[in-house]
Amino acid sequence: MNIAIIGAGLMGHALALVFAIGGHRVTLTDNSAEALARAPGLMEKARGTLEGAGEAGGLSAAALRERVTLHPTLAGAVAEAGMVIEAIIEKPEPKRALYAELDGLMRPDAILASNTSYLDVFPLMPPARLPRAIIMHWYTPPYLVDLVDLVGSPECPEALLEEVRAMLAAMGKVPLVMRRFLPGYIANRLQSALSLECYRLMDEGYATPQEIDEAIIHGLGLRMLLLGQMAKSDLTGLPLSAQALANRMYEPPKPRGHSDTLDRALAEGRTGVMAGRGLYDWGGEDPATLLAERDRRLLALKRAFREIGPMAGHAQTPQKA
Repeated sequence: MNIAIIGAGLMGHALALVFAIGGHRVTLTDNSAEALARAPGLMEKARGTLEGAGEAGGLSAAALRERVTLHPTLAGAVAEAGMVIEAIIEKPEPKRALYAELDGLMRPDAILASNTSYLDVFPLMPPARLPRAIIMHWYTPPYLVDLVDLVGSPECPEALLEEVRAMLAAMGKVPLVMRRFLPGYIANRLQSALSLECYRLMDEGYATPQEIDEAIIHGLGLRMLLLGQMAKSDLTGLPLSAQALANRMYEPPKPRGHSDTLDRALAEGRTGVMAGRGLYDWGGEDPATLLAERDRRLLALKRAFREIGPMAGHAQTPQKA
């Protein structure tokens, strides 16, 4: 399929790489000439990391350049596309304006997809586009994280969603079709609840960032990777879950709209790895080196997990020894 991606930033350029690995032809555009010019180097760096781990799907540097075309104009980018993926800023009005412009530029039969994380974009789209409009939400970096949330507009036929689901599954992804739109879908809502508790623990002096991460990595993470949360409940016994609910010992934090810990970090210029410090002090390490090391370890984990396999999830059955 010919795919156009609107937005060449953090997610857009990475999606171009994912679809190129999947065998599709991609046209990438951005209203920032600087962002568009930066995209080929970012894609090649990620492709090289994947190739080193044997995960590039045989995509060479030359093939990447051949499959992904940069185009300076929106009209030129979408003219031949069977699917147009919007990956721009997460604000309603810029999206509404873009959809209105796309309506006169896209093929009548093209699919309009949004990578929105939380917004219900369907009311922002021209009504005539809704029968072929979907949300296709990816997680960063999408060339490593396989989950893709799919939501059809109220007018989108199930057959179209199934067509897209099958395409993504053939690319080795794990598409999760939602019954209807819900802000944050499943994974982002669970992540938001976890983040809210983490900031409460830090703000109220119960734990440091390092202690929270140790609890997640060495406590929750290992079991959740294999079992998720609901299958874990089955293995520990549902009476235990029922008793925990009955005890009412946990009360979720009330959202305050900010965190004292986060506010202090930002006020001190500790914005994350790009600044050398965030909730951790990264010791002056080059951000590109840190991100490459993250990718290397995630790829190693994926290879190991592919051999082990989960005991939970859609169409999964417990593995027998």
